Amino acid sequence: MNEQPADQEALIDRISADSLTTRRDYLRIVATVSGGLAVGSTVVAAGVLPRHGDGSAPPLKVADRLARGQAVAFNYPGEHDRAMAIRLADGTLVGYSTVCTHLACGVLWRKERGEEGELYCPCHEGVFSARTGEVTAGPPPRPLPKVVVVEDGGGAVWAIGTARSGESDERGLCRQLQERDPDFAARAGCAAILRGGAS
Repeated sequence: MNEQPADQEALIDRISADSLTTRRDYLRIVATVSGGLAVGSTVVAAGVLPRHGDGSAPPLKVADRLARGQAVAFNYPGEHDRAMAIRLADGTLVGYSTVCTHLACGVLWRKERGEEGELYCPCHEGVFSARTGEVTAGPPPRPLPKVVVVEDGGGAVWAIGTARSGESDERGLCRQLQERDPDFAARAGCAAILRGGAS
């Protein structure tokens, strides 16, 4: 009849045993990943991890001077939050998080691209406007979060707050001021800015 040689039977037994092990390993991996996602979601929802622009960072001096066409990298609002201040050719001072909104790769400033340069993510060819932080090409789903930068009377550049993707500088600063000092925020007129939905 149809008798299989002993080595074929051994091979079939080994394949069967391997597939059970593979299923067990697969279920173990699925359970571990699911558990990790559940714990991570709980931590994020509980607010344990700080968000970019949570209003807790004091002003930070990022440069003594910043000439037209120059940029400086720094960390703000936290020590691990990568950011950049850029002085555009017309003298406008802008600042952004340099964490791409696509998959968190590092964003670089390419001065030689266009009249104002561009912010570029080399991981997946994402491109952002140097003037506004808006997405101009590639897969990023949102503009870069802003770092609000100002120049003092002596020409030094300071990071003084943040604004989330698509949020105006004023709204971001008022949101942070409201979190730190609601009375001062009210005297500064922040209630109208926050209520008005200015983005």
